[in-house]
Amino acid sequence: MTKRIAMWSGPRNISTAMMRSWENRPDTEVQDEPFYACYLAATQSPHPCFDEILRSQSQEFPVVAAKMSSQPFDAKIQYQKHMTHHMLADIALDWTAELSHCFLIRDPAQVVNSYTQSRGVCTATDIGIIRQAELYQQISAISGQYIPVLDSNDVLKNPEKMLTLLCEKLEVPFDRAMLTWPTGRRESDGVWSSHWYHSVEQSTGFATYEEKTLSLTSNQQAVVDEVMPSYRLLAEHKLR
Repeated sequence: MTKRIAMWSGPRNISTAMMRSWENRPDTEVQDEPFYACYLAATQSPHPCFDEILRSQSQEFPVVAAKMSSQPFDAKIQYQKHMTHHMLADIALDWTAELSHCFLIRDPAQVVNSYTQSRGVCTATDIGIIRQAELYQQISAISGQYIPVLDSNDVLKNPEKMLTLLCEKLEVPFDRAMLTWPTGRRESDGVWSSHWYHSVEQSTGFATYEEKTLSLTSNQQAVVDEVMPSYRLLAEHKLR
């Protein structure tokens, strides 16, 4: 029996490390942000690797949705890494009904700080946390699932414990292969990896959690304040 797992995250949220973790299982194939080109075609947002992304993926939302929900795949598990800001407000979500879902969250201050370092600017829309909370409610209603939420910091503090809990909720066996992986790029990585994936390409596992004191600008703090209610809504459902 095959299983499709959709992980819903914002950027700068160990989402690529989590994809590496699942891809290192012998029973799993991964899909890296399959709706990225759809999002860029619709918004014309000036992201790094803009032209390369549009050439590398279908820009037609129904085509990608059908692929993610019904196109056959060879492995027992298909792990889909999705960015919540790629799901624009008018997009139909009925294709998510039969997938198994989980949501990945991170302290908004950490997200804003990391995103600004990578891109120079950061808005609430860029990091997708408000949209993430909306999608949690919408997909919960469509799928009828009580969807687990995974806190990135909890994963970094104890990867084995949190991944074991996640696998239990998703009704798949935990595999210790999820804890480490080889360095380097993957054929499954999106073409945007050249800009975003430098750290994870050097990694062999989840980074060790470090408590850091962040110094945010007034603009960065305003973004944190704007998204915090949505983050708290999601955090109410996180695995402990």
